[in-house]
Amino acid sequence: MKDIQFESVSYEQWKEQAINALKGKPFESLFTKTTEGVTLQPLYTQETLIDKLGEHLEKQITTVRKVKASEGFSCAQQIFGNTEEEFFANLTDSLERGNSVLTIDSRFSFKWSENSLNRLADIISNNEFKLIVQDSSDNLLRLFDRIEEKKREYVKGYIISEEPINLNSYPNVRTFCANTIPFHYEGANAVQELALTLAIARKYIGENNFESFANKFFVNFAIDTQFFSEIAKLRAIKVLWKAFSSAYGISETIPLPIVVETSLRSYSNLDLYVNLLRGGNEAFSALIGGADLITVHPHDVLTNPTDQSIRIARNVVLVLKEESLVQNVIDPSGGSYFIETLTAEYVEKAWELFLEIEEDGGIDSFIQNGKLAKYLEEVNTIRQNALATRKQSLIGTNIYANPVDELSNDTNPLFEKVKRFAIPFEELRATYQSIQPKVAILTYGELKNFKARADFVSGLLSTAGIISEQSGELKSIEAAKEWLTNSKYDYVVIATTDEDTKAIVPELLANKPQKLLLDVAGRFKDEEEKWLANGLNGFIYAGQNIIEKLNSVALSLRGVQA
Repeated sequence: MKDIQFESVSYEQWKEQAINALKGKPFESLFTKTTEGVTLQPLYTQETLIDKLGEHLEKQITTVRKVKASEGFSCAQQIFGNTEEEFFANLTDSLERGNSVLTIDSRFSFKWSENSLNRLADIISNNEFKLIVQDSSDNLLRLFDRIEEKKREYVKGYIISEEPINLNSYPNVRTFCANTIPFHYEGANAVQELALTLAIARKYIGENNFESFANKFFVNFAIDTQFFSEIAKLRAIKVLWKAFSSAYGISETIPLPIVVETSLRSYSNLDLYVNLLRGGNEAFSALIGGADLITVHPHDVLTNPTDQSIRIARNVVLVLKEESLVQNVIDPSGGSYFIETLTAEYVEKAWELFLEIEEDGGIDSFIQNGKLAKYLEEVNTIRQNALATRKQSLIGTNIYANPVDELSNDTNPLFEKVKRFAIPFEELRATYQSIQPKVAILTYGELKNFKARADFVSGLLSTAGIISEQSGELKSIEAAKEWLTNSKYDYVVIATTDEDTKAIVPELLANKPQKLLLDVAGRFKDEEEKWLANGLNGFIYAGQNIIEKLNSVALSLRGVQA
C-alpha cells in the first residue's frame, strides 16, 4: 500500500470526464448561483483557491483562528414556562441536565413577582446567561439591581436587545449586540447579515473608545440549513471583524463572541420531526464554523415544546460537544478549498455592501429609505419561487409530504411572526382541509407506463394534504370513459404516456361530467389551447409553481361546490 502512487489529474481532465458523464447537458449546468450572488463551482482545487486568495490565504486562516472568543462552545438552552413555578422548575432541570448558558426571553405569559426576580438574580449571579429583552425599560432587567455589588464583576452573560443596554457595574456582561436575527427572518442572506453586522457595530460605536466598545460587543446569528454557507458565514465575520477593527487603528486581534441559534425560517408545522434534522444540521454547521454559544430550538417550538422535545434539543448540542470531537480542532474546516474560497467571497461581498450602507448614511438611513427592504424582497422572491417550483426542497412540506399530517392550532407567541418558508404550504393545507375534495388519478395503460407520472402527481397533491385514489390499469378508451363518467370525484388528473394522453384526452373531455375538474399530467403546448377550450382545467408538470397551481384548483373547486 505504501508504494501505491495515484496519478495526478488536472482540472481539464476532470472537466472532460464530467462533460462525458453529462451526456449532452452543458457543463455550465453544474454551476449553481446562490442568493448571495456567489456562483458555486462543481470542483474546487488548490489552484482555484490560490487564484482567489493568493498570499492572503494564510492571513485568512490565521485570523479565523485568532478571533474565536472561546476554546470550545457552550450549550445555551432556552428556558420555557407558562408560570413562574414551571419556569423555575424547567430552569433547574436544564442546569442539572447539562445546560451551561441560561437563555431567557422576557416575553413570558406571566409577570415577574419581586420574589421571583430576586430568585432569578441569585441564579444568574452563579450561572452564565443570555437574556433577550425588548429595550432598556424591560421589566426583566430589574434583576440586575438585586445582585450584590461585590458579586457584579463575576457575573457573566449576554443581553440581546433592540438597543444597547448600559450596565456599568457589570464588566463581564456584554450588552452591545449586533442582532441580525430580525433581518434573517425578513429574508436576509448570509452576505447581507454580515454587512448588517458591521453596520450595527458602526452605529453603536459612535464616538466611544473602540476597545471599551469591543469588550461589550457580540454578534447574534440565526443558522440556516445551508450547511457550507453557514460555516463560511461564521468564518467570514471573523475576517470582517479584523478588517473592521483595523479601520479604527487596532492592530492586535480582539476576540469576537459569536452567539447563534438554529433558524426557524426553515421549520415547518408539517412533518414536525423533520425539524429535528434541520436543527441538528444547523447546530453542526455552527460548531464547525466556530460559534461560542449555540441554542437549538425544539422541533415543536412553533407550537408548544414539551419536556421531551426540549430534552432532545439540548442533547443535540451535548452529543455534538461530547462525541463529535470537533471542538478539539481549531477551525475544523480551515484549509478546505471550497470553504476557504466561499469565506473569501462572502468577505468581499459583505464588505462591499457594508460600504454601500455607510455611504447611504448608515444602517438607520438604509432602512428608512427602503433600500434594505428592496434587497430583502428580491432575495425572498428568489427563495419562494425556488420552493414553490421545488427546485429547493423543504422535506415533508413541499416534497415527500405526508398528506395525513394535521396542522396544530397551537401557536407559540414568541415565534408566530417569523416569516417561515413553509407558511404558504401550511396555508394551502388549511385551504384543502376546509374544502375536503374527492380526488383521483386516472391511470391509463400498463403500470410501467403511468407509474412515474402517477407517483409525481400523488406527491405533488400530498403537499396540500390531498390523499388521491387511483383508477388502476385502464387499458382501453372505453374503460377510461366509463370510469370517468361513473366517478364521484371532484378533481381528476390523467396520468399516462404522452402518446396515450394525446389519444384519450379529446374523448374524455367529450364525456366528462360537467362539474368534474379535469387536469392532465405533463406539458402539451401544441394541444393546450384546444384542450382548454374543450373543458380541460389545466396541467400538472415538473417545475410548475405548485402554490399557484393548487390555489387555482382550490378556487375552482370552491366554485363547483358553490
